[in-house]
Amino acid sequence: MSAELKPQKTAKTAPAWWTAFRAGWERMMQKRWIMPALIALGFVLSFAIPQFGLLDAYVQLVLMYVGINIILTASLNLVNGYMGEFSVGHAGFMAVGAYISAVLTVMVLPPALSPWLFPLVVIAGGIGAGLVGLIVAVPSFRTRGDYLAIVTLALNMIVKSAIENIDVIGGPRGIPGVDKLTTLPWVFFWTVLTIWVIRNFIYSNYGRGVLAIREDEIASELMSVNTRQTKLMAFVISSFFAGVAGALFAHLLQFISPRVFDILKSTDVLIMVYLGGIGSLAGSILGATIYTVLLEVLRPLGMWRMVLMPLMLVLLMLFRPRGIMGLRELRWFIPGVDLMAITRWRKKKEVQHDSPAGN
Repeated sequence: MSAELKPQKTAKTAPAWWTAFRAGWERMMQKRWIMPALIALGFVLSFAIPQFGLLDAYVQLVLMYVGINIILTASLNLVNGYMGEFSVGHAGFMAVGAYISAVLTVMVLPPALSPWLFPLVVIAGGIGAGLVGLIVAVPSFRTRGDYLAIVTLALNMIVKSAIENIDVIGGPRGIPGVDKLTTLPWVFFWTVLTIWVIRNFIYSNYGRGVLAIREDEIASELMSVNTRQTKLMAFVISSFFAGVAGALFAHLLQFISPRVFDILKSTDVLIMVYLGGIGSLAGSILGATIYTVLLEVLRPLGMWRMVLMPLMLVLLMLFRPRGIMGLRELRWFIPGVDLMAITRWRKKKEVQHDSPAGN
């Protein structure tokens, strides 16, 4: 067969609907006003939904669990995703925040003042968890990877055992009768605040140091990155928001016990982090939402849902190890200055690729 008669290979083209969808998505991502508009709409709906009964109580409960899990996932992603460490003790920080807040509202503050002082109670739970996070930050100066995972696992067990042996706060029986102070507006507020703080930290000078540590800690030290201070800030911020999530969780569940904050709870947070994608705030939101909703959808299956969810994680690690949004971010979460720098860099690479010298 001559060369003229040989069938020519043609490049595969995407379907027209997919091309149109991608083009529309890119145009929407470029509109920076959409994110503030969505946040404002979310705040309005968070008040309107419970006030006018737009959704039933069960759906509202699921939405609040989604928000709390987003806080947990984003805070752990700061350490496991952006800094490249491996912490498995997030439930311990959550337990500290939950117990501090519950003790304050049940045993310390007058019942009439608890609803008004609830924001301070949540902050107190976060500060307590942040102080415990200092205990983890110090060993992280010398250990990484599997060794740090063992340290954080031990911390989780220490916190759980300590709570079980303090009779003043209920011991193994826990603390019942916690007031339901967590509402949809409060969950939405703390979720937005968590994403905003972690996003600003990531794109700050300290955040650049966090990313440098993930790539190569020794090289980052040689490039004058204060790795100890950077790790300290990352662990404290991560544990602070885990404590905030614990405080919200305690006043939503209205009962807490040491069994709630065992290693299985830390495993749930790990699944959400690696499902959504490491090093991505959008991935944290996506992973927490998918995992929480799927758990509720699969609830009729009973204990089989606890088999299917880890199996989903195994399949994800096999076919997409970095998660759905691993090391990628939506344009809305990237500051304008950084976005302009990325755009200029991409255009420069395209020019170099199209030039004769680049070929």
